[in-house]
Amino acid sequence: MRLAVWTGWGRIPGKIQLRQAAWGVAAGLLFAVAALPGCRDSIARGQTMKLTSTSFQNQIPAKYTCSGAGLSPQLTWSAAPAGTASLALIVTDPDAPGRTFVHWVLYDLPAGTRALPEGLPTQGQLADGSRQGRNDFGNIGYGGPCPPGHAPHHYVFMLYALDAKLNLPVGATRAQVEAAMQGHILARGELVGLFQR
Repeated sequence: MRLAVWTGWGRIPGKIQLRQAAWGVAAGLLFAVAALPGCRDSIARGQTMKLTSTSFQNQIPAKYTCSGAGLSPQLTWSAAPAGTASLALIVTDPDAPGRTFVHWVLYDLPAGTRALPEGLPTQGQLADGSRQGRNDFGNIGYGGPCPPGHAPHHYVFMLYALDAKLNLPVGATRAQVEAAMQGHILARGELVGLFQR
């Protein structure tokens, strides 16, 4: 028996009508999902910034580690997107035994900042108003690579352009900064260096 369905355009065979209804539902769901704030963020906020350093290309020299002076490396990045209110930087070692080790947490950098000099002071608040958090050595500011053993470790420098200032106190942890950044990331940049002792 052939099933037919009455619509405003006339009688349409049931299979065709069901197919059209399915496409209609799918399209409606796609529009609804795209309208959600979180999805708009993921689409509109997927920009990247180019993050580079004159201090290292691939291998991090000893002067920026616990084997040397332990200076923070120079960093430079491309312009942040329109609407950026502040920048944040987090440096981690995902190869550390047991857990990801945090080497640097820096936040509330002015939006127009395009570089950090070598050897940034390890003080809580810097002259431009930016603040430094506590690393996993238990100190404020940058803590250079100091991996156990002799295997190479990857050190991941992540820069974030944010649409708000975080206004966290000096000494905030990586977890606190990442929680405060949720929903505010406009763009990000990544740079990875290697070091082994």
